[in-house]
Amino acid sequence: MSIVREGYPFIFISAIVGFLLLILSIMLLTIFNVVLFVLGIIFLLLSLFCIYFFRDPFVEITKGEDLIISPCNGTVLEVGENEKEKIIRVFLSVLDVHLQRSPVCGIVQKVEHKAGKFLKAMDPQAHIVNEQNIIHIKNDQGVFIVKQIAGILARRCVSWVKAGDILKTGDKIGVIKFSSQVDLHFPKNIEVKIKAGDKVVSGVTVFGEIK
Repeated sequence: MSIVREGYPFIFISAIVGFLLLILSIMLLTIFNVVLFVLGIIFLLLSLFCIYFFRDPFVEITKGEDLIISPCNGTVLEVGENEKEKIIRVFLSVLDVHLQRSPVCGIVQKVEHKAGKFLKAMDPQAHIVNEQNIIHIKNDQGVFIVKQIAGILARRCVSWVKAGDILKTGDKIGVIKFSSQVDLHFPKNIEVKIKAGDKVVSGVTVFGEIK
């Protein structure tokens, strides 16, 4: 298991502050040494949590030319469709892996950033008004859109791809910092294989199959 590079500042700063507070609690013989010691432990625990949160575990990518794979870890909020496409929305808790992967092979058409609010991910308006990155991936089957959506804790979505990049199914495409939501928009000719409430794993769970 490795750590996503975006997590390094959170991990190292928390650890350094924690160790400094512990050292001060030992060196300074004052009535505040217990407070400093407790704060030091809290910051060290925070550093450990950040290591866990920004983990990048090894996964065996599910293979299949006709398969659409989950771009994220989390719990399915909704499976729906409109006149043009089908949509799957997934909630990522602070305990889920926050790394996103390409659901299909293809070429990145464009990556858009949309400024917005920071409503909690469960809010039905979050996918519309919240801060988000929109990644368009095109292949022979059509256009697949991965939306990285910020939440009440997630204040930044990071995309690792750009227009023109060629992706294989399961390639890493970005990360969201803290709890959030990921939406996948895809053509209507694809048969959905999951339902609301299902737990999904990035690069592993089959979202749909081309028919």
